[in-house]
Parts: sequence; structure tokens; C-alpha cells
Amino acid sequence: MEKSIENIWKEGFLESDALVAPKVNNLYNQKSIHIIDKFKRMFKINLIAIVAFSFVFLVVSFFVGIPITGVIFFVTLSVLVIINKRLLIDLDKIDMGVSSYQYLKAFNQWIIKQVDINKKISRFLYPIIFISMLLGFWFKDAEGVPLGERLVSEILFGFPDTYLIFGVPVIGIVIALVIIGLLALFGARIYKWDLNIVYGRVFKKLKELMTDIESLRS
Repeated sequence: MEKSIENIWKEGFLESDALVAPKVNNLYNQKSIHIIDKFKRMFKINLIAIVAFSFVFLVVSFFVGIPITGVIFFVTLSVLVIINKRLLIDLDKIDMGVSSYQYLKAFNQWIIKQVDINKKISRFLYPIIFISMLLGFWFKDAEGVPLGERLVSEILFGFPDTYLIFGVPVIGIVIALVIIGLLALFGARIYKWDLNIVYGRVFKKLKELMTDIESLRS
């Protein structure tokens, strides 16, 4: 049985080799490519910004006396960038010769994978950054004495019965562990919040375009 005009018309929006409605089909292809190209540019700029910031922070950390923080911060963000650069290579492998819908679906699947990986990383990233800040300021030189030891001395002067573990007040350890636990627990949410700030508009346009194309398939 020959295909109906309605079926042929729908395929014109979805098949790269369709002969019906080629202008509309091309329009969706161009929109798809535009959205993904825009995301790629933003993604690359974001990675460059992270590298630049981590390097500048590393240099500054030595001048302000918290090199431990700078080194840990730099190494952690460098690992993050390396992982995301590898993910970007996978994005470049998406075939632009397929239909708009297939192209967007492939991109959407990559987004889901990328977000899932970074959500997992964020559960470790934020606690590590917090720990690096603690270590940096704890060992910061304060007139020949580490700042942490000076603070403990002042606490013991006012509260001599304070219980210490490895020279650190128990209450301080408890507070630090609570903060680390919260950062690990809400790390994924913090990442999603940051992600929506940077890429929210692009994701919105992607969703709208996929909805338009899917409506043609129904």
C-alpha cells in the first residue's frame, strides 16, 4: 500500500533524504546544529575559564601563604577539565548527516551522560575544595606559627578543658565533618544549580526544538 500524504509529509521533517518539505527539514537541521554548536562554544570557553582560574589561584595562593589550598585546588580542577575534555571528544563524534531528530537525540543522550558523570564528581569536588581551604589556612604562617596552632592556643587559653584529638578541638572536627557531609550530600544539587545558570537557556531551546519535532512524529 502506498504511503499517505500525511506520512510522507511527516517523514519530510525527519529523514535526511526526504523529498517532501526539504526547506522545513533543512530549517530543523540548521536549528539543531546551531544549538549544539553554541553549546560546544560555551562548554569550551567554560573549560578554558576553569583552567585559567585554577592557575591564577595557584599563583595567588603562594603569595597569600596558602600554597596547599592552591595546589589541591589546581590538581582537582585539572582532573575535572581532563574528564570533561574527553567527554567533549565524544560529542564531536555525533554524526551531523543524520536527521534533526536523531541528531538532537544523540546530543541529548550525551548531555545526560555528561551531567550524570559531573554530578558524581561534584559529590567529591566540593568537599575536597573545602578541605583544601581548611588545610591551607590551618598551616598558614602566622608570625612563625601555623594559624591553626595559634587558634587552638587561644581556644585553650579561654577554655582549658577543651578536648583535643591530634591537637584539634573535637568541636572543630565535628563541625568540619558536618560541612563535608553536607557538601557531599548536596554536591550534585549544587552542580545542577550552577549548570542551569550557565547552560539553562541552551537546554530550554533544545527541549523546545525536540518537542516541536516529536509533535510531528505523533
